[in-house]
Amino acid sequence: MKKTVKITAVVMLLVLTVACFVGCGEKNDEKIYKICSDNSFSPFEFWDNEKNAYVGIDMDILAAIAEDQGFKYEMNNIGFDAACGNVQSGQADAMIAGMTINAKRTPIYDFSEPYFNDGQIMCTSKDRVYANLEDLRGTVVAAKTGTAGAEFAESNKEQYGYTIQYYEDSPTMYQAIVNGINSACFEDYTVAASAIKSGVALKTVGSVLNPSPYGFAVKKGCFPELIEKFNAGLKNIKANGKYAEILAKYGIEAQ
Repeated sequence: MKKTVKITAVVMLLVLTVACFVGCGEKNDEKIYKICSDNSFSPFEFWDNEKNAYVGIDMDILAAIAEDQGFKYEMNNIGFDAACGNVQSGQADAMIAGMTINAKRTPIYDFSEPYFNDGQIMCTSKDRVYANLEDLRGTVVAAKTGTAGAEFAESNKEQYGYTIQYYEDSPTMYQAIVNGINSACFEDYTVAASAIKSGVALKTVGSVLNPSPYGFAVKKGCFPELIEKFNAGLKNIKANGKYAEILAKYGIEAQ
């Protein structure tokens, strides 16, 4: 009986070890980290036809930190919801995608120190007259799957009496509002401002809601060394002016 218990304990230990390895991936000094991101969240990540590459604040900050800290990575811009799924399934080691640090996510992810602060803003088409959340009663609000804007919409739909239609990316969500399919959306202010500046026929309504920080994220309990490197690199690029230079490149004043 004692031998059976010992064998069972050993087997359980092996299972847990394998599960941890699979869940967090390989860890070694030569590792090339697999990092994923959104694919249309300007000015943080977006496709540049001239450069034939994804560019943006997140892309530049990560590149600067990796150079400062001497680690290598592969970037995969697959969309926000897909990025979250890849990190959770172990297909990716980390993500940087204008991801808000909040109470719903901290039990699932380990976050870096904040690298940017933003909040949601209500957006409608230019020809719609919605002055506040009460005006959305009986309408269908657009939301981008898995985002802080979607969480805000979900948490307020009962109180303000609207329903929600989900989209996988910001441009499609914006177009649904412009075309009158949906009444409004809740988007990060900096992103909404960038879209409007680029010519998207939206307007913002009211003030910024739920101001919160953005963080670089890994699956809970995985790659603590990568979080440490990100934090150290972020501190350095803020100190040497590179961080402010990156934000200025996209028309944003350093926070």
